[in-house]
Amino acid sequence: MTQQKQESDSQPRLHQHGREIQAFGSVRQLPVALSYNSRMYACERLNLILADTRILHSLYKKHHWLMRGPTFYQLHLLLDKHADEQLELVDMVAERIQTLGGIAVGDPRHVAELTRIPRPPNGAEEVPAMLSRLLEAHETILTDAHDAAARVAEAGDDGSNDLLVSNVIRTNELQTWFIAEHLVDTPIVSV
Repeated sequence: MTQQKQESDSQPRLHQHGREIQAFGSVRQLPVALSYNSRMYACERLNLILADTRILHSLYKKHHWLMRGPTFYQLHLLLDKHADEQLELVDMVAERIQTLGGIAVGDPRHVAELTRIPRPPNGAEEVPAMLSRLLEAHETILTDAHDAAARVAEAGDDGSNDLLVSNVIRTNELQTWFIAEHLVDTPIVSV
């Protein structure tokens, strides 16, 4: 082989563009023993939960950075831990959508179009307002996840039901409890 041929073999082919091979909102046929309709429905519901979960993860990171006050350190660590747990959920939900033959919402601009969680102010809010915002986002996800879990179970989709109940619902309920306890009106120091 010539020197020029060896170099061209290792040269990355840059600036490639391809055609879209599967549209968002469609499902491919995979041998997972579920009907087209049940897979399509589950993918639609899971993508909404995925979009909201990605926004919740971002809210956790933003609020983690913006914590203030006497409980800064504890909340800073807690919110970062919750963000990591939400990121795990993002991956689980996205992989379930792909397993069903769908396309998981991936582009942040598309996520912003689908989410039902209200956009926060660009700046910093007071700590109780940030924590309340997180609780409202959790409630949005939990309301949808409970409904979706029941409906995918009716369609025979045990995998999506298990993911929603065992992971999405349980994680969000536990995180809700941890955040809500920081909004109880008790003095930090009793005199």
